[in-house]
Amino acid sequence: MGKLKTLFLCVGNSCRSQMAEGFARSLKGELIEPYSAGSRPGQLNPLAVRAMAEAGVDISGQAPKHVDVLMGIPFDYVITLCDEGARDCPIFPGAARKIHRGFDDPPRLAQNAVNEEDAMSHYRRVRDGIKAFVETLPWSLTGEL
Repeated sequence: MGKLKTLFLCVGNSCRSQMAEGFARSLKGELIEPYSAGSRPGQLNPLAVRAMAEAGVDISGQAPKHVDVLMGIPFDYVITLCDEGARDCPIFPGAARKIHRGFDDPPRLAQNAVNEEDAMSHYRRVRDGIKAFVETLPWSLTGEL
């Protein structure tokens, strides 16, 4: 059996889905072929890049992309990481299973941060939650090890 083609989907594809793609590539690269995209992609969030670098994963070369550019890929799983992304998730052709695993939005949480270090606490917390989730893959999706 080949790697599981897995799409991590979030509206902006600038933070959470980028983190998930980075962790999946770094921690589960032998089992998962990870992708990320968004329904309204923005710019790669520099604080997400910093948080991931602190965890030893470089996502600085990743780029936000619109989900439409990936529609031809036969995904095994499409994992939405934000509630809005779950509502906006397009229908993928083929056998892709859609799973929702929501995480807080670090940029939204950090809007009232008093300084960058205060903002980073939100990014680190969400990053650590995403890492813990990715560490359970793929068995948490397939029931197999």
